[in-house]
Amino acid sequence: MTISVLVPSSLVREAEDKREATRKVGYVARAATVFRADRLVVFPDEDGETRWGGGFVSTVLEYATTPPYLRKEAWGHRSELEYAGILPPLRASPQTGSESDGSGSLRQGIVTEVGPDRRVRVNCGLQHPISLVAPPDMAVPDEGERVIVRVSSRRPVRARLVDEPIGGLVVERTDLQTALDRPDAGLRIATSRHGEELTVGRLANLTGQIQRDGMTVVFGSPGRGLPEILGIDVAELAARHEDATEPNAGGFDLWLNSIPHQGSKVVRTEEALFATLACLTLNE
Repeated sequence: MTISVLVPSSLVREAEDKREATRKVGYVARAATVFRADRLVVFPDEDGETRWGGGFVSTVLEYATTPPYLRKEAWGHRSELEYAGILPPLRASPQTGSESDGSGSLRQGIVTEVGPDRRVRVNCGLQHPISLVAPPDMAVPDEGERVIVRVSSRRPVRARLVDEPIGGLVVERTDLQTALDRPDAGLRIATSRHGEELTVGRLANLTGQIQRDGMTVVFGSPGRGLPEILGIDVAELAARHEDATEPNAGGFDLWLNSIPHQGSKVVRTEEALFATLACLTLNE
Protein backbone atom coordinates (compact mmCIF):
# COMPACT_ATOMS: atom_id res chain seq x y z
CA MET A 1 0.00 0.00 0.00
CA THR A 2 1.53 3.26 -1.19
CA ILE A 3 0.50 6.83 -0.40
CA SER A 4 1.50 9.44 -2.97
CA VAL A 5 0.88 13.15 -2.42
CA LEU A 6 1.05 15.53 -5.40
CA VAL A 7 1.39 19.30 -5.22
CA PRO A 8 1.79 21.80 -8.09
CA SER A 9 4.93 23.76 -8.92
CA SER A 10 2.80 26.87 -8.23
CA LEU A 11 2.55 25.85 -4.56
CA VAL A 12 4.13 29.10 -3.29
CA ARG A 13 2.62 31.45 -5.88
CA GLU A 14 1.12 33.74 -3.21
CA ALA A 15 4.09 33.84 -0.84
CA GLU A 16 5.25 37.40 -0.20
CA ASP A 17 8.94 36.55 0.08
CA LYS A 18 11.36 33.62 0.01
CA ARG A 19 11.16 33.15 3.77
CA GLU A 20 7.39 32.67 3.63
CA ALA A 21 7.74 30.40 0.57
CA THR A 22 10.24 28.22 2.45
CA ARG A 23 7.98 27.99 5.50
CA LYS A 24 5.04 26.93 3.33
CA VAL A 25 7.04 24.18 1.59
CA GLY A 26 8.27 22.98 4.98
CA TYR A 27 4.76 22.44 6.26
CA VAL A 28 3.87 20.47 3.13
CA ALA A 29 6.81 18.16 3.88
CA ARG A 30 5.69 18.03 7.50
CA ALA A 31 2.13 17.00 6.59
CA ALA A 32 3.36 14.30 4.20
CA THR A 33 5.64 12.94 6.93
CA VAL A 34 3.01 13.01 9.69
CA PHE A 35 0.64 10.89 7.60
CA ARG A 36 3.34 8.49 6.39
CA ALA A 37 3.28 9.37 2.70
CA ASP A 38 5.74 7.34 0.64
CA ARG A 39 6.08 9.77 -2.25
CA LEU A 40 5.79 13.56 -2.51
CA VAL A 41 5.56 14.65 -6.14
CA VAL A 42 5.81 18.15 -7.61
CA PHE A 43 3.93 18.35 -10.91
CA PRO A 44 4.25 21.27 -13.34
CA ASP A 45 1.88 24.25 -13.31
CA GLU A 46 4.02 26.80 -15.12
CA ASP A 47 1.10 29.15 -15.82
CA GLY A 48 0.54 29.55 -12.08
CA GLU A 49 4.16 30.04 -11.03
CA THR A 50 5.54 33.39 -9.92
CA ARG A 51 9.03 34.03 -8.57
CA TRP A 52 9.55 30.55 -7.15
CA GLY A 53 8.60 27.59 -9.30
CA GLY A 54 9.04 23.85 -9.33
CA GLY A 55 12.82 23.93 -8.99
CA PHE A 56 12.57 25.93 -5.76
CA VAL A 57 9.75 23.79 -4.37
CA SER A 58 11.41 20.44 -5.08
CA THR A 59 14.83 21.60 -3.82
CA VAL A 60 13.41 22.76 -0.49
CA LEU A 61 11.35 19.57 -0.16
CA GLU A 62 14.39 17.38 -0.87
CA TYR A 63 16.46 19.34 1.62
CA ALA A 64 13.73 19.03 4.27
CA THR A 65 13.58 15.25 3.81
CA THR A 66 17.37 14.83 3.94
CA PRO A 67 18.62 13.62 7.36
CA PRO A 68 19.94 16.68 9.25
CA TYR A 69 23.44 15.22 9.63
CA LEU A 70 23.79 14.95 5.83
CA ARG A 71 22.39 18.31 4.77
CA LYS A 72 25.62 20.29 4.74
CA GLU A 73 27.48 17.52 2.89
CA ALA A 74 24.68 16.93 0.40
CA TRP A 75 23.57 20.47 -0.37
CA GLY A 76 26.30 22.97 0.47
CA HIS A 77 25.18 26.55 -0.17
CA ARG A 78 22.31 27.12 -2.59
CA SER A 79 20.20 30.22 -3.10
CA GLU A 80 16.96 28.22 -2.77
CA LEU A 81 18.01 27.25 0.76
CA GLU A 82 18.66 30.78 2.06
CA TYR A 83 15.97 30.37 4.75
CA ALA A 84 16.28 26.62 5.29
CA GLY A 85 16.84 27.26 9.00
CA ILE A 86 13.14 27.97 9.51
CA LEU A 87 11.99 24.60 8.15
CA PRO A 88 10.06 22.62 10.77
CA PRO A 89 11.82 19.41 11.83
CA LEU A 90 10.26 16.27 10.36
CA ARG A 91 11.46 13.84 13.05
CA ALA A 92 10.28 10.90 10.98
CA SER A 93 9.58 7.73 12.97
CA PRO A 94 11.61 4.56 12.25
CA GLN A 95 8.73 3.09 10.25
CA THR A 96 9.08 5.93 7.74
CA GLY A 97 12.84 5.65 7.42
CA SER A 98 14.43 7.81 10.12
CA GLU A 99 17.84 6.79 11.36
CA SER A 100 17.47 5.07 14.71
CA ASP A 101 20.38 5.00 17.14
CA GLY A 102 19.66 1.38 18.03
CA SER A 103 21.64 -1.70 17.07
CA GLY A 104 21.00 -2.87 13.53
CA SER A 105 19.63 0.46 12.39
CA LEU A 106 19.79 1.62 8.78
CA ARG A 107 21.25 5.05 8.14
CA GLN A 108 21.69 7.12 5.04
CA GLY A 109 25.24 8.15 4.26
CA ILE A 110 27.27 10.05 1.68
CA VAL A 111 30.54 8.76 0.24
CA THR A 112 33.25 11.34 0.94
CA GLU A 113 36.24 9.44 -0.48
CA VAL A 114 36.85 6.39 -2.66
CA GLY A 115 40.01 4.41 -2.00
CA PRO A 116 41.62 1.17 -3.22
CA ASP A 117 40.36 -2.37 -2.64
CA ARG A 118 36.68 -1.37 -2.79
CA ARG A 119 37.10 0.75 0.32
CA VAL A 120 35.17 4.02 0.77
CA ARG A 121 34.78 6.60 3.50
CA VAL A 122 31.20 7.41 4.41
CA ASN A 123 29.62 10.20 6.43
CA CYS A 124 26.58 8.62 8.05
CA GLY A 125 26.11 10.91 11.01
CA LEU A 126 28.47 9.21 13.44
CA GLN A 127 31.23 11.18 15.13
CA HIS A 128 33.55 10.86 12.12
CA PRO A 129 33.30 9.47 8.58
CA ILE A 130 33.87 5.72 8.68
CA SER A 131 35.85 3.47 6.36
CA LEU A 132 33.80 0.64 4.83
CA VAL A 133 34.32 -2.02 2.17
CA ALA A 134 31.73 -2.37 -0.59
CA PRO A 135 30.43 -5.97 -0.57
CA PRO A 136 31.24 -8.13 -3.62
CA ASP A 137 27.67 -8.05 -4.94
CA MET A 138 27.50 -4.24 -4.82
CA ALA A 139 29.04 -1.72 -7.23
CA VAL A 140 31.61 0.56 -5.62
CA PRO A 141 29.80 3.86 -5.04
CA ASP A 142 31.21 7.12 -6.38
CA GLU A 143 32.25 10.09 -4.28
CA GLY A 144 29.17 12.12 -3.35
CA GLU A 145 26.80 9.18 -3.86
CA ARG A 146 24.12 8.38 -1.28
CA VAL A 147 24.43 4.93 0.30
CA ILE A 148 22.76 2.90 3.03
CA VAL A 149 24.74 1.76 6.06
CA ARG A 150 23.65 -0.82 8.62
CA VAL A 151 25.10 0.09 12.02
CA SER A 152 25.33 -2.87 14.41
CA SER A 153 27.27 -1.05 17.14
CA ARG A 154 28.11 2.56 17.88
CA ARG A 155 30.78 1.98 20.57
CA PRO A 156 32.92 0.60 19.09
CA VAL A 157 31.64 1.44 15.64
CA ARG A 158 30.65 -1.62 13.62
CA ALA A 159 28.90 -1.00 10.33
CA ARG A 160 28.63 -2.26 6.77
CA LEU A 161 27.32 -1.05 3.43
CA VAL A 162 24.09 -2.71 2.31
CA ASP A 163 22.47 -2.71 -1.10
CA GLU A 164 18.88 -2.14 -0.05
CA PRO A 165 16.42 0.76 -0.02
CA ILE A 166 15.47 2.60 3.12
CA GLY A 167 11.88 3.52 3.80
CA GLY A 168 10.82 7.12 3.99
CA LEU A 169 9.46 10.03 2.04
CA VAL A 170 10.78 10.29 -1.53
CA VAL A 171 10.54 13.62 -3.39
CA GLU A 172 10.07 13.55 -7.16
CA ARG A 173 9.30 15.93 -10.04
CA THR A 174 7.14 14.50 -12.79
CA ASP A 175 4.06 15.30 -14.82
CA LEU A 176 0.63 14.59 -13.43
CA GLN A 177 -0.36 11.90 -15.91
CA THR A 178 2.80 9.88 -15.29
CA ALA A 179 2.10 9.91 -11.56
CA LEU A 180 -1.52 8.85 -12.08
CA ASP A 181 -0.48 6.02 -14.39
CA ARG A 182 1.90 4.38 -11.92
CA PRO A 183 0.98 0.74 -11.20
CA ASP A 184 0.97 1.52 -7.46
CA ALA A 185 -1.13 4.70 -7.78
CA GLY A 186 -4.08 3.08 -6.02
CA LEU A 187 -7.22 5.22 -5.67
CA ARG A 188 -6.62 8.44 -7.62
CA ILE A 189 -8.18 11.37 -5.76
CA ALA A 190 -8.37 15.01 -6.86
CA THR A 191 -9.10 17.51 -4.10
CA SER A 192 -11.33 20.49 -4.85
CA ARG A 193 -14.11 22.49 -3.24
CA HIS A 194 -16.08 21.57 -6.36
CA GLY A 195 -15.71 17.86 -5.64
CA GLU A 196 -18.03 15.41 -3.93
CA GLU A 197 -18.45 16.29 -0.26
CA LEU A 198 -16.70 13.94 2.14
CA THR A 199 -19.19 12.51 4.63
CA VAL A 200 -18.92 9.90 7.36
CA GLY A 201 -20.72 7.40 5.15
CA ARG A 202 -18.51 8.17 2.13
CA LEU A 203 -15.37 7.87 4.21
CA ALA A 204 -16.42 4.46 5.49
CA ASN A 205 -16.57 3.24 1.89
CA LEU A 206 -13.18 4.74 1.03
CA THR A 207 -10.98 3.60 3.92
CA GLY A 208 -11.08 -0.10 3.07
CA GLN A 209 -10.14 0.51 -0.55
CA ILE A 210 -7.33 2.89 0.44
CA GLN A 211 -5.88 0.45 2.98
CA ARG A 212 -5.96 -2.29 0.36
CA ASP A 213 -4.81 -0.44 -2.76
CA GLY A 214 -3.18 2.77 -1.51
CA MET A 215 -3.92 6.20 -2.94
CA THR A 216 -2.61 9.11 -4.94
CA VAL A 217 -3.97 12.44 -3.67
CA VAL A 218 -3.55 15.58 -5.78
CA PHE A 219 -3.80 19.15 -4.48
CA GLY A 220 -4.02 22.54 -6.14
CA SER A 221 -2.46 25.83 -5.08
CA PRO A 222 -4.00 28.81 -3.22
CA GLY A 223 -6.34 30.76 -5.48
CA ARG A 224 -5.71 28.29 -8.31
CA GLY A 225 -7.45 25.00 -7.73
CA LEU A 226 -7.10 21.79 -9.70
CA PRO A 227 -9.97 22.55 -12.13
CA GLU A 228 -8.23 25.75 -13.20
CA ILE A 229 -4.80 24.10 -13.36
CA LEU A 230 -6.16 21.27 -15.53
CA GLY A 231 -8.51 23.45 -17.59
CA ILE A 232 -11.62 21.58 -16.39
CA ASP A 233 -15.03 23.24 -16.32
CA VAL A 234 -16.50 22.88 -12.84
CA ALA A 235 -19.82 22.08 -14.53
CA GLU A 236 -18.25 18.77 -15.58
CA LEU A 237 -17.68 17.94 -11.95
CA ALA A 238 -21.24 18.84 -11.02
CA ALA A 239 -22.54 16.58 -13.82
CA ARG A 240 -20.48 13.68 -12.51
CA HIS A 241 -21.95 14.11 -9.02
CA GLU A 242 -25.48 13.93 -10.40
CA ASP A 243 -24.88 11.09 -12.84
CA ALA A 244 -22.61 8.24 -11.76
CA THR A 245 -22.36 6.99 -15.34
CA GLU A 246 -20.44 10.12 -16.37
CA PRO A 247 -16.64 9.55 -16.52
CA ASN A 248 -14.50 11.42 -14.02
CA ALA A 249 -12.63 14.45 -15.35
CA GLY A 250 -8.85 14.48 -15.56
CA GLY A 251 -8.29 10.74 -15.23
CA PHE A 252 -9.16 10.59 -11.53
CA ASP A 253 -11.28 8.00 -9.75
CA LEU A 254 -12.80 10.64 -7.47
CA TRP A 255 -13.04 14.40 -7.06
CA LEU A 256 -13.30 15.03 -3.32
CA ASN A 257 -14.17 18.06 -1.19
CA SER A 258 -12.59 17.13 2.14
CA ILE A 259 -13.55 20.45 3.80
CA PRO A 260 -17.21 20.79 2.81
CA HIS A 261 -17.98 23.63 5.23
CA GLN A 262 -14.82 25.70 4.90
CA GLY A 263 -15.06 29.03 6.67
CA SER A 264 -12.34 30.72 4.63
CA LYS A 265 -12.61 31.61 0.95
CA VAL A 266 -9.23 30.01 0.29
CA VAL A 267 -7.78 26.94 2.00
CA ARG A 268 -3.99 26.89 1.77
CA THR A 269 -2.40 23.80 0.30
CA GLU A 270 -0.63 22.82 3.51
CA GLU A 271 -3.93 23.18 5.39
CA ALA A 272 -5.70 21.03 2.82
CA LEU A 273 -3.02 18.35 3.19
CA PHE A 274 -3.56 18.07 6.94
CA ALA A 275 -7.36 18.11 6.64
CA THR A 276 -7.53 15.59 3.81
CA LEU A 277 -4.86 13.11 4.88
CA ALA A 278 -6.16 13.07 8.45
CA CYS A 279 -9.46 11.71 7.14
CA LEU A 280 -8.20 9.39 4.44
CA THR A 281 -5.62 7.63 6.62
CA LEU A 282 -8.14 6.62 9.30
CA ASN A 283 -8.49 2.91 9.97
CA GLU A 284 -11.67 1.06 9.17
